This record gives sequence, structure tokens and C-alpha cells, in this order.
Amino acid sequence: MTILNARNLSLEEVQRLFGFQEQYSDSFAPLLSLEPLIDTEQQELLQIRDDFRRYLTAGKVSEGQVKFLAVAPLLRLAGFYRYPIEIRLEENIADIEVEDEDVIIKGRMDILAVTKAKHTKANAYFWVLLIESKNSSIAPSEGLPQLLTYAYKSLQQHNSVWGLVTNGQYYQFVYIQQKDSLIYHLMPFLNFMESPRAIESLQVLKAICQL
Repeated sequence: MTILNARNLSLEEVQRLFGFQEQYSDSFAPLLSLEPLIDTEQQELLQIRDDFRRYLTAGKVSEGQVKFLAVAPLLRLAGFYRYPIEIRLEENIADIEVEDEDVIIKGRMDILAVTKAKHTKANAYFWVLLIESKNSSIAPSEGLPQLLTYAYKSLQQHNSVWGLVTNGQYYQFVYIQQKDSLIYHLMPFLNFMESPRAIESLQVLKAICQL
């Protein structure tokens, strides 16, 4: 039996092991309805961006700082701290056994948002959003194999789940669903340093929160 760490898997390995297929989407519609932000939300959002920019200008921003300075404030502003959603950090995933491969994959989710108002048939909480963060010197795409691995476990109970990989500056939302096959849709790439894209990042998070 081979034991693998999800952190060390390549995208090619994840696609082969789980059968994921990649698709690109040039718009968040019709999956999400993005609503305009009110003035106070825009002001707070731009303050989050400016605070992060100061650290980014000074040098590499660590993974912990990305979570503390950017991800956590955005989740709060988007409504993820309110009932019935609960934020969980660094959750171990149950071992994933890959059929016909004699492989077990272990890993630890970075940030998981679950709703306690919905339960699956397996009596597991409904996953709203799975987030994998990296330090600012690493491209968000480096976190995609981990994100898909953790989402694969979720799709054993759910038909779809939203994911996000980010280094604080760049945000890649991913819509992962199970139809006839496992498909992940890469949504438009968002640069948080650009005001329109920062606004769109928050709009997307709010829309996911309200699903």
C-alpha cells in the first residue's frame, strides 16, 4: 500500500487518480448572481486591499499572513462568520483510498466553511467553500491539486462544491461538480490589487455564502 500526501501531488496525478476533467469559464454567471456592494463594504474592502498591499510591497507575504490579512477579513465581510456557516481551520481529511491503485492519500484542509443547517445522507455537514492558501511568491495554481483532492472527498456526499486557491494577491475560484464525470471549472482569474477585481472577489464570496 502506497501512502501519499495531498500536498505533494501534481495536477496530472490528481487528474489520473480521480478522473477529473478541466474546463474554463469566462464568467461567474449563471452559476452565481453577483450583487453590487454597498459603500461601507467597498470602503472596508479597499482597506483590506491596502493593508495587504503594504505587506506585499515590503516583501514575500507568508501563508499565515495571507490568511490573517486577506482571507479572514474577506470571509468575515462576505458573511461567512454568521450562522449557520462555521469556519474550520486545518481539518484532517479522512484517508482517501484510490480504487485499483492500492494508494491511500492523506492531507489537511486549509480553511473549510460548512453550514450546520444542512446535512447529507451520510450525516456529514454540507461544505460551502474550501480554501487553499499559499504565500505570495507561489502561484495560486500550485494549490489546485490539493484543493481537488479534498473536494473529491466532499463529492462523495455532495453534487458540487466551491473552492478557492489564493496567494492573497491572486484569486482563482473553482467550481467542482460531479455529473457523469468529475469536472472542475476554473473561473476568471482575479487580481486583488485591481479595484474592480477586488470588488468582484468579494461579490463572488458573498454569492457563495448565500447559496
